[in-house]
Amino acid sequence: MKDESFYEASVIEGLETIGFRELQNLLGSRFRALHPPDRWPGVLQFEYTGDPRKLFQLKTILAVFVVQQFSISRPKALLGHQNFQRLVEQMNVIRHLNPKGSFRTFYLAAAGSDSNLMLRLRRELADAMGLMQSDEEGDLLLRVRHPLNGQAIWETLVRMSPRPLSTRNWRVCNYEGALNATVAYAMALLTNPTPTDIFLNPACGSGTLLIERLSSAPVKLAIGCDIQSDAIQCANKNVHASSYSRPIRVYPWDARFLPFPNHSIDALVSDLPFGHLVGSHAENKILYPRLLNEAARVAKQNARFVLITHEVRMMDALLKNSAKWMVDHVLPITLNGLHPRIYVLRNIKSS
Repeated sequence: MKDESFYEASVIEGLETIGFRELQNLLGSRFRALHPPDRWPGVLQFEYTGDPRKLFQLKTILAVFVVQQFSISRPKALLGHQNFQRLVEQMNVIRHLNPKGSFRTFYLAAAGSDSNLMLRLRRELADAMGLMQSDEEGDLLLRVRHPLNGQAIWETLVRMSPRPLSTRNWRVCNYEGALNATVAYAMALLTNPTPTDIFLNPACGSGTLLIERLSSAPVKLAIGCDIQSDAIQCANKNVHASSYSRPIRVYPWDARFLPFPNHSIDALVSDLPFGHLVGSHAENKILYPRLLNEAARVAKQNARFVLITHEVRMMDALLKNSAKWMVDHVLPITLNGLHPRIYVLRNIKSS
């Protein structure tokens, strides 16, 4: 394979299949998967022979790295002239794919990154690139490791963008407990979006799910509501900073008492309080059943409700004997050290 066409994408663990499908759809015939999506948690490796700038459009992917393999027995050989120049050339290619001035700091991530060898490699690469060394994840990120398939060689991975792809430009207001944007985009896809949707996001927080729904496909109307005034203010700031503000409306409504007629909503999503950063287990015991009942009331027959929660036992118990919601499927994911689940529900009995 050609080094410049070998890539690795990082994805939220549990969303590999969704990320794989986006890669296929976006890259088309120039994409070739190097393994099934379930081989390694959170990792998708592939070849791609098209314009690498197209990879910046990915929405369910956390970050994309260009991979180079070196037939060396020890990483010390990366300091050799030929290997070192290969690394510098690859990093310069990445710099030229991004706007001028995007990269100011350099960081090297590797096992033993504080060893004399790795510190020297980091210093010499930073000097060659004219970048400042960083003790935290820098704009230009290089990883050094053995391949995941266990080959007795070494490989380097250079992140293609100065920040993860999951960092969205529209996020001008950060809100405690805000959902990762790649997860929100995946949840929007799971509603089977259509341009005629009237879309509802109860407990909308800072507006992540609303904006990512518009990013996934056009919509007739997207409505968010939250009882927290600071959340409403934050959501409005983010919505206005996005390019999707026209069809989005945000209101200070209680998700348990919605001012909609019965059977009027085409699709719903919600990032329910986990009881960690937001809410508590005791509050959730009251909130969850009421929210599910109200969502069932306003949802059209067969409308999808995609929600995420860490209150797995509670949600499973509520849905087990539900006469209103059928569980289409459940996706366990790993997010910020927690293990929430995404539930894809379908309204089977509006009332």
